[in-house]
Amino acid sequence: MRAAVLYGTAGSLLLSALVSVPAGGEPRWPGDPLRSGADTRGTAVAAERAAAAGVRFGACSKAEDLPDHVRCGTVTVPLDYAHPDGKQIKLTVSRVKATGKDAKNSKRKVPRQGALVYNPGGPGASSMYFPLIGFLPEWKRVSAAYDLVGYAPRGVGRSAPLSCQDPKQLGKGPTQSPTFPSESYKKERIAEAKAYARGCVERSGQAVQHYTSLNNARDLDVLRAALGERRLTFMGASYGTYFGALYATLFPSHVRRMVFDSAVNPDPDQIWYQNNLDQSAAFEIRWADFRAWIARHDDVYGLGATPEEVLHSYEKALAQLAASPAGGKVGPGQLQGAFLQAGYYDDYWPYRAQALSAYLKGDPKPLIEQAGPYPEAAAEQENGNAVYTAVECNDAPWPTDWRTWDRDNTRLARKAPFETWDNVWMNLPCAYWPVPRQQPLDVRTLPGALPPTLILAAERDAATPYEGAVALQRRLSGSVLVTENGAGTHGIGGGPNKCVNGYLDAYLLEGRLPVRRAACAPHAEPKPVAPDSRSKDVKKNVKKDVEKAS
Repeated sequence: MRAAVLYGTAGSLLLSALVSVPAGGEPRWPGDPLRSGADTRGTAVAAERAAAAGVRFGACSKAEDLPDHVRCGTVTVPLDYAHPDGKQIKLTVSRVKATGKDAKNSKRKVPRQGALVYNPGGPGASSMYFPLIGFLPEWKRVSAAYDLVGYAPRGVGRSAPLSCQDPKQLGKGPTQSPTFPSESYKKERIAEAKAYARGCVERSGQAVQHYTSLNNARDLDVLRAALGERRLTFMGASYGTYFGALYATLFPSHVRRMVFDSAVNPDPDQIWYQNNLDQSAAFEIRWADFRAWIARHDDVYGLGATPEEVLHSYEKALAQLAASPAGGKVGPGQLQGAFLQAGYYDDYWPYRAQALSAYLKGDPKPLIEQAGPYPEAAAEQENGNAVYTAVECNDAPWPTDWRTWDRDNTRLARKAPFETWDNVWMNLPCAYWPVPRQQPLDVRTLPGALPPTLILAAERDAATPYEGAVALQRRLSGSVLVTENGAGTHGIGGGPNKCVNGYLDAYLLEGRLPVRRAACAPHAEPKPVAPDSRSKDVKKNVKKDVEKAS
């Protein structure tokens, strides 16, 4: 039901329910200005307006590239919540209504439970495609009971998009990726980081300072109200768990159910510099897992029978590509980027191994196909990078002295060389960020203030190391942690692990949770792909790849 069509006493009561704090009230933390400041009042004003306006769903823009059965709309939010009557921006939203169909019994109608809002992470990723997930078998039960709602957060896609550089500058290959960079190379990257930080303000203006995790959480509350939901049902993955946790802290009484899939460590001391150091260390472990898998399939790939031999093959390819880029466009930087994706998702393992094997045997085509620049995705990639940078740089203080970065990462790269320096270059603009930074909110809820929530985590996840899930559970009173032991895929809800999906379904559909913690055996390892098989066509999967890279 659209709140926009309601009027009179009944309408006023419903609108009040959508924007007010339910019985029990929101806990007050002494001395915390975020609890009673202008931003909090501005959020309430914006939510009231959104509840009255609703979302006018209709045909999606061609730019969204979505099928006809997905409907789209917009939600208006303030650029600056401290000034709710100031500049407004529009967030794009997508939806597929609950089917109401029981997948096992066509005669049985499934009661609708409301809207399930999803965010895939980033910062900088969109979930406009999320409603399509209802076609997958793992999501049939959930899509029967919930409207599946995706959206592009502020700055992303058509939601008041950010930009920091000309997209044509992206996707140019080949590039280098030195494991132990020289002093001259470091100076080049410092200059690039400074220019990039300036470019964010030059291309997006001073408004860039309002693209923050706290505002993403506030936007989520406005979206909740616009959807007509008194309490929010939300699933966030990766970075989505962080601003989901901020939401739970800011608006605990507005939460119905929340799933945190692959949790960021929300400790204020971790946001974001230390989290990135921890991530680089974790990717080294996952890179070793991948090499061990390749070694177990040496009969297929011929890259080495031990992880050390596989590393030698990889380094041989790096050296060859540095001297003579594949197809004139795939150098060490492109190879490292392709293999970094395999650190997130083990379903890439067979294809990356196959491409590396073929390249070293004289066939560069699979590697070019998988790792080569894709100009058609440059604008989307540039936008995602801009939002990532703005949000992380705005969210918290970063070291502003290059010597701190150099010291910490030189030390780390001695034991974790795979991702360390590339992670530095991605985040270094934050050292030279030209707008004010915030202090991170201390994520924490009082006992009984927040309904039970579900945290999902893979034990060997590199992008969001497992310790983050443990830290989040400590901070969210009444939360339950489900661990996929021995696995490292980033984002496990609705994936191949039936045990994990069982806990997810039980929670979303029935509100059932195990006591405190539970564990699942790992999902099956991927099967190797023979060298003569066709490699994965990344051109057909570019949207998925860009989202995962975010």
